[in-house]
Amino acid sequence: MAKAIMIQGTMSNAGKSLIAAGLCRIFRQDGYSVAPFKAQNMALNSFITRQGLEMGRAQVMQAECAGVEPDVRMNPILLKPTNDTGSQVIVNGEVLGNMDAREYFRYKPKLIPEVKKAYDFLAAQHDIIVIEGAGSPAEINLKDADCFVNMGMAKIAGAPVLLVGDIDRGGVFAQLIGTVDLLEPDERSMVKGLVINKFRGDKSILDPGIRMLEERSGIPVVGVAPYLHIEVEDEDSLTERFSGDQQVAQIDIAVIRVPRISNFTDFNPFEKMQGVSLRYVDRVSELKDPDMILLPGTKNTMEDLLWMRQNGLEAAILKAASAGTVIFGVCGGYQMLGKTLSDPEGVEAGGSIKGMGLLPMHTVFAGEKTRTRVKGNFGKLTGTLAELSGTEIEGYEIHMGVSTPDEDALPVTHIRDTNVQDAAEKPDGVQRGNVYGTYVHSVFDREMVADRIVEALGRKKGIDTRGMTGVDYQSFKESQYDILADALREHMDMKRIYEILKTGIL
Repeated sequence: MAKAIMIQGTMSNAGKSLIAAGLCRIFRQDGYSVAPFKAQNMALNSFITRQGLEMGRAQVMQAECAGVEPDVRMNPILLKPTNDTGSQVIVNGEVLGNMDAREYFRYKPKLIPEVKKAYDFLAAQHDIIVIEGAGSPAEINLKDADCFVNMGMAKIAGAPVLLVGDIDRGGVFAQLIGTVDLLEPDERSMVKGLVINKFRGDKSILDPGIRMLEERSGIPVVGVAPYLHIEVEDEDSLTERFSGDQQVAQIDIAVIRVPRISNFTDFNPFEKMQGVSLRYVDRVSELKDPDMILLPGTKNTMEDLLWMRQNGLEAAILKAASAGTVIFGVCGGYQMLGKTLSDPEGVEAGGSIKGMGLLPMHTVFAGEKTRTRVKGNFGKLTGTLAELSGTEIEGYEIHMGVSTPDEDALPVTHIRDTNVQDAAEKPDGVQRGNVYGTYVHSVFDREMVADRIVEALGRKKGIDTRGMTGVDYQSFKESQYDILADALREHMDMKRIYEILKTGIL
């Protein structure tokens, strides 16, 4: 069985995912077979494996760092919030159902065998498992239900724990000492190292605090990781992308930040392009006059469309569309652009509402989720993006609704299911004028797609965009993973971390 090490945090967004990813990369570089593992993940950004199963994108990113194929067993339980008190529960990549928090806490112990089975499978296949916790292990109201999230999982795997605190938010010494003090004695004994994360400045200034941490806790500080300016995919809505620069560049792209936004990683390729601004907006005053408006996926299409209707963003988008602005919807954003949305089975909010009416199609939500990996190409497009016609794409579908175009509607892409041998090609999405919609996530990932979109927007605007070329997104991600690993090697005590890994919880 593999050796294991677990990364826990003093709070959400302390940097657990990045530290775990960096360690996956380092162990891989050092010649070990590595796999990430997170028993329970709560996030709206998800991914479809080659087997057509759904898992959290954070573990996909960590699997890429480890150089292994993403496997749903790396994230056996995925919770996708549907509202403030409930989530869709996905077990081993398939939808179990919707549960409110109390219902899920009651059901949770029944999932322990599934977690153990997933972990044991990975541990039998690899040398090292890097486990990530969730939130904080010291939340008093959640500790009793921690069957397998933080210390519960550390006990299942016999994994020593590195506890990560976020100094960028302030109070890191109280975070770390307070968390350790609130743990039970047997839990405290499993914490073998402390990590101060997101540090900026002269590390020597921290030395008195580090000595105090080690004296008060009896646990060594095994690293002071720097605040890293790297581009990797974010796990959920805690991303800093949403609070980023609103400055408009030569080519300006606005993403509507709906309340239940999901899979916003679809738009990351545009961030890498010089002279292009990708702005997340949630009010009319921020929208300005973009060259393209992107409508992202969402966990609740109908409620997010009503939110847009109430705050005026829908009207602003309709006005922009009438003026010829390019509107592009992906998944839930595509559904919003149609004529009607109906939910007879109560999958989302129930009932029926009018869509934005920009695309000739109707969506009906059903209980069965579509989960497929796809390849294909753009069809014969009209309007500003006509030069995308025929360009190859690759991505995945993940949605509850079925959208039926009108008879004379033109598709946006032609795709085939890569999970099915010799699968027939099928039309996907709908277009009309400068409005386009598709169910394919990652549709912009290929360098040629983003380049041609920006070229088309520039041509419409009379701007030479030849210097705004994108990058090969997969190669770019690999370079960022190496930067992450190099930084952690420099600022963390890897010799001691290897000793902790070898000794375990003894």
